[in-house]
Amino acid sequence: MKKVIGLMLIVASLAACNNQYKASSDEKADSIKMMKDSLTLDSFKRAETAKADAERERQEKAAIVASKPVVVNHYSNSSTTTTQETKKKGWSSAAKGAVIGGAAGAVGGALIDKKKGRGAIIGGAAGAGAGYLIGRDKDKKTGRAQ
Repeated sequence: MKKVIGLMLIVASLAACNNQYKASSDEKADSIKMMKDSLTLDSFKRAETAKADAERERQEKAAIVASKPVVVNHYSNSSTTTTQETKKKGWSSAAKGAVIGGAAGAVGGALIDKKKGRGAIIGGAAGAGAGYLIGRDKDKKTGRAQ
């Protein structure tokens, strides 16, 4: 009796798994059309977003150019006019990144390596390089470096 009930359960479960919903060709065509419409709408949204980003970037560049002060010196005995851009004060982001990365790398290297001096030198050099690259990228974004 146990074998018969077990066999009936297996047959019933296999029969239940086989009755999947079969979509008609009209429903498949509708779903394909809906998918294409969705992709089209997404591409329009991406194009609008890209256009808005380009406009915002253009406005930011215009604001950066407008914010740079220009000094004009007029000399009374000469008819030439010289223009100078004022130099920026302070450390660049690349220099700050190199110092911070070097210090952090030296501390980390000394803690990790058994030979403290060697670990500090290697870690400091690696940290300074990584910090410089990150700071240089920041300088490029702000317009300080080309």
